[in-house]
Amino acid sequence: MFLPFFENLRKGGVPVSLREFLSFLDGLAAGIATYDVDAFYYLARAALVKDERHLDKFDRAFAASFEGLEAISFDDVVEAMDLPEEWLRKLAEKTLSEEEKAEIQSLGGFDKLMETLKQRLEEQKGRHQGGSKWVGTAGT
Repeated sequence: MFLPFFENLRKGGVPVSLREFLSFLDGLAAGIATYDVDAFYYLARAALVKDERHLDKFDRAFAASFEGLEAISFDDVVEAMDLPEEWLRKLAEKTLSEEEKAEIQSLGGFDKLMETLKQRLEEQKGRHQGGSKWVGTAGT
């Protein structure tokens, strides 16, 4: 998925090794930069640039590789995800405690929960961190 980015870095004169690129991919797999463009940029820069003389070259290669990414709206991303309901049900069965399952049932069941989630995603505009209503990170 990020091979064109790696190739743009090499073509642009950034001396990035395969080992550094794999470290970058490991960071992504660990969730260091999930859904955050700034975190993604800084992870890539920290993993792939070993000399400050190459920062400008990195910025040009990054811009060329991800040009137009900022034009994709949050709604487009959510729409493209389209998680299968059966997968979500099985994941909930595996990970939720009996108390959490009982709470879901008291709120109207899994179908009602999914309806509420879809409604919140439609209402939410932009990234969210913390809190207990919107979908995001570090919330409850």
